[in-house]
Amino acid sequence: NGTSVEEFILLGFPGTWRFRVSFVVVFALMYTLTVIGNASIIVLVWRSSNLHTPMYFFLCNLSFLEIWYTTGVVPKAIGVMLGTSQTISFSVCILQLFFLLSLGSTECFLLSVMAYDRYLAICYPLRYSSLMNSVLSVRLALSSWLGGFLAVSLLAFLTSRLTFCGPDVINHFLCDIDSCLALSCSDTKPVELATFLISIIVVVASCVVTLVSYMYIISSILRIQSAHGRKKAFSTCSAHLTVITIWYGSTMFLYVKPSAQTSLDLNKIVNTFNTVVTPLLNPFIYTLRNKEVKLAL
Repeated sequence: NGTSVEEFILLGFPGTWRFRVSFVVVFALMYTLTVIGNASIIVLVWRSSNLHTPMYFFLCNLSFLEIWYTTGVVPKAIGVMLGTSQTISFSVCILQLFFLLSLGSTECFLLSVMAYDRYLAICYPLRYSSLMNSVLSVRLALSSWLGGFLAVSLLAFLTSRLTFCGPDVINHFLCDIDSCLALSCSDTKPVELATFLISIIVVVASCVVTLVSYMYIISSILRIQSAHGRKKAFSTCSAHLTVITIWYGSTMFLYVKPSAQTSLDLNKIVNTFNTVVTPLLNPFIYTLRNKEVKLAL
């Protein structure tokens, strides 16, 4: 027929009412802790003069990003699971997709910038303050934000040009690329190709920068003579290393693939981890494994 879909129905998680309410409670609790934890890091760095360094400036950017990243998902997901807000218009769906992918791309760039910062701090400790000055820190952070949003602009535009004739049910609690491609009745090959290429550029390229930085970091740490010196040097980047392992593992599963994933249920589980669990873990990882942050707190 000639009609087009103007809104979608989000299924969320199937199950009984009690099961869905349990999910709502968990999501609401994790969302609250995520906002409080990341906002606390921002306030802590702002109030503590000894934390006014490039590393904590990038950490503030990451915490600010995590607050908005999970805010773009959890409130709507709670409405979907409660059955009070299961519909989403096509324009809002594209907007949610754009912001989530843009923030995710920005996080990839920020994590690679933080890895480069740790590389300079450990490999060039005497020249670090001159190499990573405040001007360069701001430029790198700004480039991460602009790069993340610009990279996804083309993908969001191509997705908005797809035709949807029905069905209009998305087996998810948010709008993601795979769900939109599965419902589209037009040719999705250009969007799939764009998704794959942008994923390679954003995820793989930033991951390569991070891996190369840590290769030099580990090499420099192993050349330190004393065991105490090696432990102190590694402690400065252990939290960041934990975060990038969690983030890149789930992100590569979701986006670095040549075609749409057939198992949308599996995507739903990984998306939950990526958009709800990871933003909650980050502030705890950085505070529990960082003596400077604990001392400032």
